[in-house]
Order: sequence, then C-alpha cells, then structure tokens
Amino acid sequence: MDKKVTGNSKDEQLEKFRVDDQGQALTTNQGLKISEDEFSLKAGERGPTLIEDFHFREKMTHFDHERIPERVVHARGYAAHGEFELYESASEFTKAKFLQTPGTKTPVFVRFSTVAGSRGSGELARDARGFATKFYTEEGNYDLVANNIPVFFIQDAIKFPDLVHAIKPEPHNEIPQAATAHDTFWDFVANNEETAHMIMWTMSDRAIPRSFRMMEGFGVNTFRFINEAGKSHFVKFHWKPLLGTHSVVWDEAQKINGKDPDFHRRDLYDAIDNGDYPEYEFGVQLIAEEDEFKFDFDILDPTKLWPEEEIPVKILGKMTLNRNVDNVFAETEQVAFHPGSVVPGIDFSNDPLLQGRLFSYTDTQLIRLGGPNFHELPINRPVCPFHNNQRDGYGRQSINVGRVNYHKNSLAGNTPIPVSEAEGGYSHYQEKIDARKVRARSESFKDHFSQAKLFWNSMSNPEKEHIISAFSFELGKCKELTVRQQVLEMFAKVDLDLSNKVAENLGLVVQGVSTTTTTKSSPALSQLNTFMKPHTRKIAVLVGEGFEEDLPTILADLKAGGTMPEIVSDHHGSVVGADGTLLPVDHTFLTADSVLFDAVYVASLHGKTAMFEKEATYFIKEAYAHFKPIGATFSGEQLVDNLHFTGQAGVLSKESGKSFVDSFLKAIAAHRFWNRAV
Repeated sequence: MDKKVTGNSKDEQLEKFRVDDQGQALTTNQGLKISEDEFSLKAGERGPTLIEDFHFREKMTHFDHERIPERVVHARGYAAHGEFELYESASEFTKAKFLQTPGTKTPVFVRFSTVAGSRGSGELARDARGFATKFYTEEGNYDLVANNIPVFFIQDAIKFPDLVHAIKPEPHNEIPQAATAHDTFWDFVANNEETAHMIMWTMSDRAIPRSFRMMEGFGVNTFRFINEAGKSHFVKFHWKPLLGTHSVVWDEAQKINGKDPDFHRRDLYDAIDNGDYPEYEFGVQLIAEEDEFKFDFDILDPTKLWPEEEIPVKILGKMTLNRNVDNVFAETEQVAFHPGSVVPGIDFSNDPLLQGRLFSYTDTQLIRLGGPNFHELPINRPVCPFHNNQRDGYGRQSINVGRVNYHKNSLAGNTPIPVSEAEGGYSHYQEKIDARKVRARSESFKDHFSQAKLFWNSMSNPEKEHIISAFSFELGKCKELTVRQQVLEMFAKVDLDLSNKVAENLGLVVQGVSTTTTTKSSPALSQLNTFMKPHTRKIAVLVGEGFEEDLPTILADLKAGGTMPEIVSDHHGSVVGADGTLLPVDHTFLTADSVLFDAVYVASLHGKTAMFEKEATYFIKEAYAHFKPIGATFSGEQLVDNLHFTGQAGVLSKESGKSFVDSFLKAIAAHRFWNRAV
C-alpha cells in the first residue's frame, strides 16, 4: 500500500526527514565518497590495521553506539500512523480544538506494547498491553497513554518501582522473562491487596488478546475536561475496536510465542499493508464535578473502573491506522509519550497514580533518549511551531538565532511572550485545595475487593473457567508454598468458589472466607458481548492435489465475506485441481500451524499422502482443541468424520457452495465454540 497519506500534516512534516539510500553513492557521514567498503586499511595484505583508517573507525564507532536503553516497561512494542476523525462536537465539555468541529481530522501515532517483557520477548505473554496515542493537534501534541485494561495494580505512584521490581525477572537468576508466574510477583500481590481488581483482569482472557486490532484501550486514570466557560467534568477515555474485543486461549498463546514470537506486530503490519486498516471508536465517560461523591467507589481510584451501565461511554469519533512506520527505531522506539502532554481543555485530577506519572514519564525519557531534546526527534515534533528559551543539551537540532534566551527581556521585545487563556494559552484548572500535608491514603480507596467481585460476576462461565485455569497455572509455577497460600486467602475475599477451585488444582485448602457480598455486574466487561465479525480472520485451507473444481469459487466467496483464506499443503509452489486449475500454496505444514489461524477449512484431500493425512489430522485436532471453527467440504469431510468431529459446535460440513460459505462465515464471526465436547 502507498505509505504517504495526503493531507496529513504530520506525514508532510516527516517527509522532510525521510532518506532513501537506494541508488546512491556510498559516503561517510561527512559526505566523502568511499571507494572500498570490504577491507580495512592495513600495513600490507597480512599486516595490522592502521589507526588512520577513518572509514573503519567511523563505521565501527557508529555500530558500537547504535543501541539506546530499552524502556523499563513497555519495551516490546509496535506502532503505526493514522488519523482521528471527530464524529460530533464535544464543546459542551471541553475546549480542546481537535474535539470541536465534526469532520476534523487529526494525525495520530499509536504504539501498542506488552508491559513486563524485554524488547526481545514474545508478544503473547499473559500481560497488560499498552495502547499509547499521540495526537498531533494544531495546539500541540496530546498524548493519551492507555492500556487494554481499565484499572491498574496500585493506587499511588510511589509504589510503582516496587511493582515493576516484583513483576520483572527475579534478580538472582533473571528468570522468568515476560511472565508473572513466579514467586516475587505473587508475593507482591498477596501483600498489596489493592492489586486484587487488576489481577482479576490479568488472569482473564483480556491479558492474551488475539490482536492489537481486537483489543480495547482505556486511559486508566481520571482526567478533567474543561469547557470554554471553565466548567469541569471528570473524564475517562476509551478506545473501542470496530472488530470487537477477542482473545486467544492460553495453550494457543504459549505455542504462538514459539511458532511466531512476532505474531501481534506481524498481524498489525500485514493488516495495514493489505489495506485492512484497524479502526477504533473514541469514547468518553463523563461525571460532572458536583457528582464526584455520588458513587459507591472513589472515581479518582485507579484500581476502580466506572461501570458503563452507570456512566455510559459517549462516542466522539473514530481513529483509523492507515500507514506503517518507515523505520522502527526512528519512530516506534524513539517516540516519547507523556500523560502530561495535554492541550487546553484537558487537565488532571488528583488521582495519586496519575500525579506520579506526570513526573516519571519525562524523567525516564531523559536517560532513554539521551537528554532534554527528545521533543526535537522527528516522530516527537509537534506539527505546530514551538518557541521558548530552552537551549543546548544533547541532541539539539534547532539553530536558535539571536542573542536573547531569557524572559523577561527588552532586547527581543519580551518575546517569546506568554499567551493569554483567551488567545489559546494553557491555564490550569483552579481547584480549591484546603488540606494538611500528609503521607496517607483516602479511606475511600480502601475497598479492594468489591470491583474485583463485580468483574467476576460479569464473566460468562467459559471466562470464569479461564480465570481459574490462569490462577492455577500462575500459582503452580510459584516455588514457595506460603506464597500460594497467601494468594488463595486473599482471593477468597473476592470469591470463595474461585479460590476453592484454584486450591483444589494446587492440592491446598483455603482457610479464608469471602468478605465481599456485592451482586453487581457489568455485562460490558464480558468479551462474549463484543462485536462479532468475520472480517480479516485468517483461514488455513488444507488442500491436496486434485481438488474439486468448485473450490476456487468457495475461496472467492470467503474472501468476499471479509476473511483471508490461505492455502496450506505438503509442498510449496502450487496444487493442481481435477480440472487443471492451479492454486498457489501459501504455506506448508512445516511453515504453518493452526495456532496462527482463526479457522481451519479442510477443503479437499484428493491425492493425499500418508504424511499429508498425518499433518492435516494434527492441524485439525489442535484447532478443535482451541475451540476454533472448522469447515469441511468434498473429500475433506471424510477426515473430519474419522475424527468424530462432525456435528460438534462450530464444525461445518455436509453443506456445499453458498450455503457452506454463509454458515462458515457465521461460525468464524462467533470466534470460539466453548460448548464444544473435548
């Protein structure tokens, strides 16, 4: 697809920095043309290399300094460009210009990530996912730094170093990578009960998303919208994927990490490259300032969500990701997000986690990107002009002319000059504060279990079973019996049945009792209530030689239905149909696996070898065990019959032509069939 997006102010700005080396003469960084790049300069053919070889020294020195520190958290990430289009004006609530006029389009850059793992870790770890969006607005950059889970582990940012130390590999042996299934993490959980709600989410299917394109984004913290009249509303931000919110199963996740550790980034890159642009609707939950204490939870507590049934999500616009990056390092790795990057009309609440983030994000960029000028990197530059008296430092790119670099001054007419609020200058919301300085936490933050219970109540039976299995796996990896027992006692306070079932799997007995009696639920939290579409789903089409002449028509109809059928056979090249039609082979059984697909179609097994049947049988069994849709036609039906899968939920056969296609597309849209006999 064309990488340039016309009319996009950020893309036009980046064009000035793009360099294409193809077809160019080889030079040094000083522009000197080089005649030889294979051999260093030596004293004789077998002699020592000479220190005067400036080309060798420059090339090697640059290579030795190519790496920068990876992010402490969110190190494993992938990004894309796009645009946000406003559906309806939000002027009633905020004066932010990009949210005023319907149809306004704002360039964006979005980085998705895991949290715990290093930059080289697998992408299907059980973990929260980052969902950070940089809006390049005419008033400056606005960063919405979100996660795919609406709550967080801790309530106060001072505990963030402790959380990350506990979640990372244990320091004595640097094990395990990108996993929370170890003692130090669960010891932290058991001794910091504010984690309860977040743990319920991370043990759920939300922690193993099918795709970046199929996960929600949540701003987590409570912010403020301020309108032109100065009225404040508390606000939480949402991204809603138009493909729905979907996940893989745990066994599948572990296998994908082995088969394709780049699964999520490949999925995002390929979707954009194919023109299947990911889309997310942008929504807000709003609470008037006078209603702050109206609820049975503290709206500033980052371990609490605002139930959508009580505070509906108001959809304001849609974001479309329509261009892949040109260079992962220059864009994805060098992009710097900061929740303090706001525009007029967006302000902060007293959420103590947010308050700490406002310091930490800038501080970490100073070490990671080498100094205070990271805002001058092309990916971080605002599309509007920026002028101030900040000067010098590592990586400075601006050439500031003139003699004045201070305020106030007369030599430059007292410029650059502050701008009044009426003219668009940022003014902080004037909140009245009357309190003593204390190291304490509000009493309203001390209920750690009611919303954890609400989440449990909101889950379907299959989702509850997955949470039980996740706890059992994670705690089963802990070596210390005392850690397991403490966690079981803690989550007995959420739900005794949950804790007892995990205890049974671990061979332990729960001593605690449930202290949470809430019966509230939020249907919006269950993934079974999300959008169900077949679009962009990948189908492994198992085909042998001599396939029936109707097969190409069926494949064309499946593509027309929005899916992506890919041919899998026992050899590369092409397979030949009974009428001589050729179908190009996309994968062999050696290079593909059922975990990399959303559905399996056993299309035709004419001319199959014993090895083909063996590989196809394993392929189908694994997809069946992962509750995926399975279709079979023609000679493929016999293999499904032999496995006794015919008639099971989500297994389509004994149909042909358009009838089969329609039924199969509906099954693919359903995603999984949890009531299947296994």
